[in-house]
Amino acid sequence: ATLGPPWKMLTKYMFVSGQFSGGVTAEKDPGEKLLNGIPPLPDFFSANLAYKGSGVIQRLIVGDYSARFGLGTNINTGIRTGLSLTTPGYISAGDEIKPYTSTDENNFFRGVAASFALKNFGLSLLYSKNYLDATLGPSINPAEDDIESFYQAGIHNTPLTLQKKDAVSDITYGLNVNYNFNNIRFGVTCSEDRFSLPVNPAGNDPKDIFDFKGETNKLYSFYYNSLINRLLLYGEFSTNDAFKYAIVQGVSFRPSDRLTINFLCRTYDRGYFSFHGKGPGSSSTTCNEEGLLGNFTFEALKHLFISAGCDIRYFPWLKYRCSAPSMAMRQEVRARFLPSDKLTFETLFNYRSSMIDSQESSGISDQKEIITKSLKWSVRYSVYKNLTFGTRIDYRYVDPLASKGILLLEDLNYRFNHFPVSLWFRYCIFNTDSWDSRIYTFENDLLNSFSIPALYGEGSRSYLMINWEISKMAELRVKSGITSMSEKNVTTGDNKELK
Repeated sequence: ATLGPPWKMLTKYMFVSGQFSGGVTAEKDPGEKLLNGIPPLPDFFSANLAYKGSGVIQRLIVGDYSARFGLGTNINTGIRTGLSLTTPGYISAGDEIKPYTSTDENNFFRGVAASFALKNFGLSLLYSKNYLDATLGPSINPAEDDIESFYQAGIHNTPLTLQKKDAVSDITYGLNVNYNFNNIRFGVTCSEDRFSLPVNPAGNDPKDIFDFKGETNKLYSFYYNSLINRLLLYGEFSTNDAFKYAIVQGVSFRPSDRLTINFLCRTYDRGYFSFHGKGPGSSSTTCNEEGLLGNFTFEALKHLFISAGCDIRYFPWLKYRCSAPSMAMRQEVRARFLPSDKLTFETLFNYRSSMIDSQESSGISDQKEIITKSLKWSVRYSVYKNLTFGTRIDYRYVDPLASKGILLLEDLNYRFNHFPVSLWFRYCIFNTDSWDSRIYTFENDLLNSFSIPALYGEGSRSYLMINWEISKMAELRVKSGITSMSEKNVTTGDNKELK
């Protein structure tokens, strides 16, 4: 049984007054208590107060905030979804601190941060003391526990998960110095994490040999980016006290106005860990990965854009579901045709190859290659300025599992002429053989939120969202959705939602 009611509550408030701004975020996940603790608050509560200036003091934040410096291998608490194979280019080394408005309950800073600028010189300082969710276990020292693992889900709806909430404190210090000199910009970042309890992963799994152990993690980084005519170079080198390192080097070249070429090489050493960093890469952690990515975008004809890319990855140590060093590869080709402002056609082909342990073998697991091929076709047409239709067809095939999946959806977006009201409607049907051939679909959602459900099995998914711009100071969105599962044309269950 859960501890609280089965509905979700998300409340966000923000104000701006001149150079000052502030915000509050409160969230209760399904099954969590509405109010908990002393003083009684929602399961997740976040607040900040910020100042943005144009002189020496560029930014000052008290409360909860996020930060990124350089390419993010040291500090980057922003949301990352991996490397895109057909993006026109990459964001080179950049520095920022900003108020935290998301609902990830662990990956943010809580304290004070400031950025200063004087001519070509920049300085950023941060201090944070935040409490993280963790699973604790017995230690050699009987007076204290060890951190066996960090709990990232942020769901506290049972007595067991509630015990993990805010189990340990994490004190973080950060310093960034950067300088602009003609066409080159470079910077240095230093950070340190101090946990209230030592980290000591549980179990004897060989893949955990290089996992972080101890109470303190120190990182040092150097990064740069330089523009030379049509050539953009950028890179970052980071290391810790154990001399485990992360290296990222990228180049973006534009030989003509119609063609852009990109390359990105990265190496994340076994034993390199950044608890608040996420550099360019494909894995969930910035360690145990070597990769080379290349892509291009070409305007082949007027209104016709062709993009293609390939990413080859090597994992020098064991990883999840793979008991040996392994390789993986992704390839993608995208064609976009925009004959007018009202009409867009897009075709996308994606190929993925990865290695996982074979379940058929006994003893030391053999590895088998899983190949996934997917094809997506979509068209978007604006009948009028306030009415847009969208159609999409997805097909996915997984080998050697011989698992197939197909999805068809129709979108309708409408905005009333004489009322500040907009509608988003979608109807989608899908049929996949298994979870392996699942298909992801992006959905419009509430303000400052996003939804990318994974659809599998046989069924349909539909939703209607209404947006009412009440005034310049108020806006209301309501979303109602339903996912219906069926088997042999018989409905077996509905999952309804109201936001």
